[in-house]
Amino acid sequence: MRLLFYAPLKPIDHPVPSGDRRLGQLLVAALARAGHHVEIACRLRTRIDRGDPTLQARQAATSGRIAARLIRRYRDRPVGGRPEAWFTYHLYYKAPDWLGPAVAAALRIPYMVAEASLAPKRAKGPWAVGHQAVLAALSRADTVFAMSAADAECLGPALGQRTRLVRLKPFLDPSAYGAAAARRSEHRRRLAQEFALEPAMPWLIAVAMMRSGDKLRSYELLGAALARLLDRPWRLLVVGDGPARPAVEAALQPLGSRLAFMGERDAEALPGLYAAADLLVWPAINEAFGMVLLEAQAAGTPVVAGATGGVPEVVQSEAGGVLVPVGDATAFADAVASLLDDPVRLGRLAAETRRLVARDHGIDAAAHTLDAALRRSVAGMTA
Repeated sequence: MRLLFYAPLKPIDHPVPSGDRRLGQLLVAALARAGHHVEIACRLRTRIDRGDPTLQARQAATSGRIAARLIRRYRDRPVGGRPEAWFTYHLYYKAPDWLGPAVAAALRIPYMVAEASLAPKRAKGPWAVGHQAVLAALSRADTVFAMSAADAECLGPALGQRTRLVRLKPFLDPSAYGAAAARRSEHRRRLAQEFALEPAMPWLIAVAMMRSGDKLRSYELLGAALARLLDRPWRLLVVGDGPARPAVEAALQPLGSRLAFMGERDAEALPGLYAAADLLVWPAINEAFGMVLLEAQAAGTPVVAGATGGVPEVVQSEAGGVLVPVGDATAFADAVASLLDDPVRLGRLAAETRRLVARDHGIDAAAHTLDAALRRSVAGMTA
């Protein structure tokens, strides 16, 4: 089938890496693996940084004009080249979808949504316009894919009577991570030479953009937690960069010579970095579920993370790592210490986590779920 794909928050080819962009790319890859032709419908970003009804109304008007052009474009195509469904990835009150519902309705094709979120407290106030746009899109959708149980529970009451809610587990293609795990010694040797790391010492790793808000708060908690463990041997590999780097460096400064800042790395380099490390550490404050948590486990690297949002659905405690109460630096430090002090347990988790990711979060299973739901929606439109 021919599908139109749209990501109002951030196009999947945006130059700034993020877990959001990566999951969008994976959705396109899964749809393609299921045999569908995916076309990027538009690269318009609707994200607005501040609650301003005037800005939101202006963005809605701009989107309306673009939607009209898209409708004309696709109607002018030969029958065999017209889209058969519209797929929107990640919409919320700061980045609603004003394109997809209008285009899908005009072309009489299914409108499908993955990774939507609702914030009822935004129903009134400066974000009301965006919130209402999300509600309108969800009520129009034929299928909504929820990537966590919490999302499914929250979205259910907002869906239209004919909308089908489908659970889609967070996923990735585990092949590159498995290959990296098989070459762990090689990756570890290379990094040891490049950053003057001690190969016999445990390596912790944190992978995240450096920006204000929840990312910075996670870095701050990470610094506070690991500062309690300076009596043990370890090094922290920090992968990422961004506008808040000075604040991140200040938050981690108490760790002193334990730090190795590696800067921003592209997606191709990440599997080797994960595989070389012994433990991924990330407080995950307000994370939806955290792609890096899934990626690390796919490379055989256990995780210590805050149990927030959908994180418990990608990290199984005592199978993929250890979860702690989110925001609790003491509990986080204790969890890291418990694994550093028990290499046998850490090794068991490393072996188990790759198997669990391949079984429960692989791209083939996601492709099957997406394909089945898509075919049901298209069949329902033509019935």
